[in-house]
Amino acid sequence: MTKKIWIIMLLGIIVLLAGTSWGGSEDILGTWKNEDGKAKIEIYPCDAHYCGKISWLGRPEYPADDPGGMPGLPRVDRKNPDQALRNRHLLGLQIMDGFSYKGDNTWDKGRIYDPESGKTYQSKITLVSSHQLKIRGFVGIPLFGRTTSWTR
Repeated sequence: MTKKIWIIMLLGIIVLLAGTSWGGSEDILGTWKNEDGKAKIEIYPCDAHYCGKISWLGRPEYPADDPGGMPGLPRVDRKNPDQALRNRHLLGLQIMDGFSYKGDNTWDKGRIYDPESGKTYQSKITLVSSHQLKIRGFVGIPLFGRTTSWTR
């Protein structure tokens, strides 16, 4: 009888461990507000990874006093280092790609593009809670970077 109990307990532990290692990979899917509240980013599956695009802008058009000479026009990717891409609208722009679920509420090996600076960073995402993400953008190694917090 005790051998059966041990086998059942062992199977139960295997099922629990399998559930934690396979589950959670899609917990970041959905819409997240960036730290300054100026944009919302929709995270979605793309190929075998996770990507994100700007789905909402607090100010989708340039203000009347726009120093770039585009008052009232939709915001575009004008800081992009590739001049051919500077006319892309920010609304709907994919700014995240390549994220893979690592386990332990972490997604890594991704890239994130900052349209305010025109720079792309290696990035790592940590799901702190069901309503909070920590995004770490860096160059080279995570030690040299910046972390921002997004909320649902």
